[in-house]
Amino acid sequence: MQKRVLIITYYWPPSGGSGVQRWLKFAKYLPEAGWEPVIFTPENPDFDLKDESLEKEIPHLLEVIKFPIWEPYQLFSKVKRKSKTHPGRLLEQKEKGLLEKAAIWIRANLLVPDPRVFWVKPSVKYLTELAEQGQFHAIITTGPPHSMHLIGLELKRKTGVTWIADFRDPWSQWEFLDTLPMSARIRKKHSQLEMAVLNTADAVMTISPTFQRDLEKLAQRKIKLLTNGFDPSDIPLGFSPKKKKAGELHLVYSGVIDSIRNPIPLLKAMKEEFTNTQEEVRLTFVGKVSEQVREFVKDDDWLVERVNFPGYVSHGEVFWFYAQADVLVLILTDTKNAQGNIPGKIFEYMATGVPILALGDPKGDSAQIIQQSEAGKVIRHEDFVGIQVALRELMSSQPEIKEASNLDQFSRRSLTLDLAKILDENTLS
Repeated sequence: MQKRVLIITYYWPPSGGSGVQRWLKFAKYLPEAGWEPVIFTPENPDFDLKDESLEKEIPHLLEVIKFPIWEPYQLFSKVKRKSKTHPGRLLEQKEKGLLEKAAIWIRANLLVPDPRVFWVKPSVKYLTELAEQGQFHAIITTGPPHSMHLIGLELKRKTGVTWIADFRDPWSQWEFLDTLPMSARIRKKHSQLEMAVLNTADAVMTISPTFQRDLEKLAQRKIKLLTNGFDPSDIPLGFSPKKKKAGELHLVYSGVIDSIRNPIPLLKAMKEEFTNTQEEVRLTFVGKVSEQVREFVKDDDWLVERVNFPGYVSHGEVFWFYAQADVLVLILTDTKNAQGNIPGKIFEYMATGVPILALGDPKGDSAQIIQQSEAGKVIRHEDFVGIQVALRELMSSQPEIKEASNLDQFSRRSLTLDLAKILDENTLS
């Protein structure tokens, strides 16, 4: 008989993005490793990106418990008569009225650790009885939002069930908190809650070596490393990248471009390198792109003709864009947490065999993966000449399409076996 593990996650299809794919894929492969997953997720969440195609990937026999959630920004949306008003979007607005400023202050100082905190008590009340009945051999919480960990913390205290906390981002050291007008007292509260989670969970895991080291320093305990990865079954049958044509270079970026992911150095280097040539260079942004970058392109006639914004597409459709690329672009963050930032798409990029050009810290965790797998180049954001040289080399050469080395360790099936091992080690008794 398989052991059952309850996975508490805010992000679940039709939500899009790497956070949802991490646990969707673990749920897919856990039964092969002797664990039956049960998903606990909000019935009516408010998230930025939707990818309804991911709902087709939910295993037919998977039990998914959807429980109602109330989020304060639902009330704010009614007042503003807008459907999209959570703090991440408010912070990106150039013009903020009194109501927006008040909402950001409330988010920073009253909603601790995040606006999903009102889901904690009702979820604990609902799940306690199930846990006490012995329905689950283990519970996993994944954050952010870090309120999910508070559910795990209370369930552990009430029932003693084995609990594993999964940190996809830092908590008290998370760069996002630095953007909020938060008091020192509330900062301390975040640290206290984080330490309660780190000290109480039976096991803690995270997605990158840097985050692992940082959490180990905080918690003074061993933290498990479980990166994101790629699923070979996602790659369409017959997928084959195009052969590069002489005198042409098509760069493709997939994902979000926001205030902490800056492609402008790349855009400037493109223009500087290819303005007075007959060569054809194009850059396609697949996904949500900030207004700042759109305006930068719009104000430059040369860039307007060469930069495309097809918008957000389903996970399945993105492979069509990969197949049209001569180079896949990765824009890493240039912030406090940058060294530990490993975007989920890096592994999918590598699986295509298309060369990668990344802007970021050459000593960061993403750079180490790219370099060790011989999958591409990583250049600092501020190394303008280095970006130009890399673009010139890519234009002038015939990039070799090859599968990155050591890729098997990042397959979703292989990573799920590592997860099952963590579960097994903590539920032996």
